[in-house]
Amino acid sequence: MKKILLSAIFGLFGLTAMAQGWPSAYGGVMLQGFYWDSYSASRWTKLEANVADFAGTFDLIWIPQSGKSASGGQSMGYDDLYWFSNYNSSFGNEAELRSMISTFKANGIGTIADVVINHRGNLSTWVDFPAETYKGVTYQLQSTDICADDDGGSTKTWATKNGYSLSSNNDTGEDWSGMRDLDHKSSNVQTCVKAYLDFLLNDLGYAGVRYDMTKGYAGSYTGLYNAAANPTYSVGEYWDGNVSTVKNWLNATKVNGSIMSAAFDFPFRYTVRDAINNSNWSKLSSASLMSDASYRRYSVTFVENHDTEYRSSSEQQDPIKADTLAANAWLLAMPGTPCVFYKHFLEYPAEIKAMVAARKFAGITNTSTMTNYVSSSNYYGSYADGTNCQLLAVVGKGAGTYTATAKWVEILSGYHYRYFIPKSTNTAYVDLASGTYESAQKAKLTAVSSNTTTLVYTLDGSTPTASSTQVQSGTSIDITQSCTLTVGLLINGAVSGIITREYVIEESEPFEPYDVTVYVNVDQVGWSKVNFWCWDQDGNTMSTSKSWPGDNVTATTTADGKTWYYQTYNISSADMELNFVFSTGTGSPQTVDCTGVTEDTYYEVSSEKDGSKYLVNKTSTGIDEVITDKAQVKGIFDLQGRKLQTLQKGLNIVNGKKVFVK
Repeated sequence: MKKILLSAIFGLFGLTAMAQGWPSAYGGVMLQGFYWDSYSASRWTKLEANVADFAGTFDLIWIPQSGKSASGGQSMGYDDLYWFSNYNSSFGNEAELRSMISTFKANGIGTIADVVINHRGNLSTWVDFPAETYKGVTYQLQSTDICADDDGGSTKTWATKNGYSLSSNNDTGEDWSGMRDLDHKSSNVQTCVKAYLDFLLNDLGYAGVRYDMTKGYAGSYTGLYNAAANPTYSVGEYWDGNVSTVKNWLNATKVNGSIMSAAFDFPFRYTVRDAINNSNWSKLSSASLMSDASYRRYSVTFVENHDTEYRSSSEQQDPIKADTLAANAWLLAMPGTPCVFYKHFLEYPAEIKAMVAARKFAGITNTSTMTNYVSSSNYYGSYADGTNCQLLAVVGKGAGTYTATAKWVEILSGYHYRYFIPKSTNTAYVDLASGTYESAQKAKLTAVSSNTTTLVYTLDGSTPTASSTQVQSGTSIDITQSCTLTVGLLINGAVSGIITREYVIEESEPFEPYDVTVYVNVDQVGWSKVNFWCWDQDGNTMSTSKSWPGDNVTATTTADGKTWYYQTYNISSADMELNFVFSTGTGSPQTVDCTGVTEDTYYEVSSEKDGSKYLVNKTSTGIDEVITDKAQVKGIFDLQGRKLQTLQKGLNIVNGKKVFVK
């Protein structure tokens, strides 16, 4: 009896022997776990809390640059400053980062670090970099580590005027005026970068790296750094739609004849964009790394990212304008290593999980062969040869009109996309992927066989027999509660081709708005007035006064022998988070940003500063009550704002107040 379990299928795509640059025959799927300004959605605590939603679907998650940035305010991290000593970023602190990476690893997910080494921010002048100690060694970049022609020569002009020297070497790649471009010919730069990568991989526990802006320095340095750090996964952002140019960069990374890094397949991305935006699906035949058997191992394919997405009316970027489901269907059926954009996953979680499940069922890897199968302006189809079976994807506005030959059976379909596998696979198939769902679902059962259209199934995890519930191929059944669905083909009284799905149904109750109160003590800085400037996760001003520096707060209370200024705010949605800057009545001096507030919180403004801004310490004052049992209480939420049925151990939010349960 042939039984195909999801755990066994996933096992086929675990790490192969460590390879240079990127593993060969790798079947994993990556998630870009952020988008532009995703400060709320991509907080380390939130990503960690969603691990059950990621596990089994994604094998790698690329997260934002995690060190403290130079801006001092909210930042996506591309103005990086600290490499070793300060990991209090706009997405969380170091403890939260380490916890997330550890949790991901325990659930079979590797974390990919966003590594920015083309340029680096400074502390206060154009040439001062922080001195940081790692493993007893102090690392610090010098003014002589800055490219001689940085900022088109303006940095050298400033340095000369102020008594500093730059490197004698010009940039080995493209100049970028936002920060100081580093001279990678410098032995000190090389030493610092190698130590930085060691810290990321062997101390913080990252599984691999994504190199930002690799056009900014010669590809040979990526090879040099990876030869020293030996990451299992390395992918470079060589932003170019010309496939030959991207191949040239890959070849430039070679060490001892071996390519040392994968590359984001921008040519692949642009073929998908052009096919959709021009409504001509035949453009999917255009060349990419993925389409070249000699390079597809090093192709990390994607259809959207934080730099191409639509951000706002003033930053429209270069997005795919429609058919993101079809775009993802194409992405996830083809060779290469797919990288799914977080916004797409948040919008279509069930559909993308189903696509990934079909990919992993078929056994598609980054080195699978592919064949262009059907082509027209209305739809396009190719199939990849997996280790278990072929997977044919037909995508486009006319995909529904395509008539497959007798060889194929449709296993999955949606808006402008369809998946097929050969009848010769002889298996049962279920279009609903394993996972956790917030409401009842429908699962379509399909017999992939030339010998039968009859299926048998159970919902308790037991092996189906001829006497189990029988249905015909194409039947959809209701999944109304958590269960283990096991389905097989029934042929001449025998059951074969069994597939198993694990479902958890967690119906969530409607969100109930609640109030939080934020308290601030300013004894250490001696302020006579305190203003609260507040905004939500989408940047909307939440202060009654809509202009900086926000509300002058006069209400006070006493706790722990201290005076606390306080103001109350309403949390009106499950994903809402509040962010604060505290200041005096004139707006200066002010504190650093205090982000991610979803509960009553007590802050003490410290006399210590980060640049010109005062640091803030969160205190434990304000736990209202200690509860020793788990009796039902209305209005219970966890720290991520999700409604709970009962009190849980640790901190809970009950009617807007923190409650600790022993």
